[in-house]
Amino acid sequence: MIKSKFFIQAGDCMILWLNGAFGAGKTQTACELRRRLPGSCVFDPENAGLFIRASLPPAARPAGFQDLPLWRALTCDMLRLIAERHDGPIIVPMTVTDRTCCRETVEALSAEFDVRHFILWAERETLQKRLASRLEGSRSWAALQMERCLRAFETDITEVKLPTDGLTISQTAEKIADIAGLVLSEDRRSGPRKALDRCLLQLRQIRFPGPFHP
Repeated sequence: MIKSKFFIQAGDCMILWLNGAFGAGKTQTACELRRRLPGSCVFDPENAGLFIRASLPPAARPAGFQDLPLWRALTCDMLRLIAERHDGPIIVPMTVTDRTCCRETVEALSAEFDVRHFILWAERETLQKRLASRLEGSRSWAALQMERCLRAFETDITEVKLPTDGLTISQTAEKIADIAGLVLSEDRRSGPRKALDRCLLQLRQIRFPGPFHP
């Protein structure tokens, strides 16, 4: 059973949507929450976008899959399906900077479920350092989206903003859990094991140039 400050009734669902610029720590934090929240799971909507990309001929691909109503609908339908078959919290690491996209995903789901929408905020210098740590320089795709993301989180998407400058991934996860009313289990990994897991996840996050992105 999930240890929480309230009892989650059968059929109820909490969705922890982790928003933020690329390099803010969404995926690392999602994995930390999944590891320390018994009964939780992670759903990454980017996988749905990659499926759509692979299914479309090149000439039919838009600039980014979030432009497609199909992706927004599929994301919501997948989360509804998971909620129907899974009792624990669902963790969703996904950058959303467009107000329409946010309305048709995060806000639409909020009408049905207990959605906690967190913007993992970090200053430019912090984002640059984090991207560099996963081998992405100033001309990488993720770095080139930085100004767009920061501007959106200052003007269009301004929900719960959680500053992460100076926080470790564990501390960020603990703050999210505290706000959401959840209690995390103790992380019993050794220091070297934590570092190894973090490095492996960073390597998996490297984005290579391509014509189709979120």
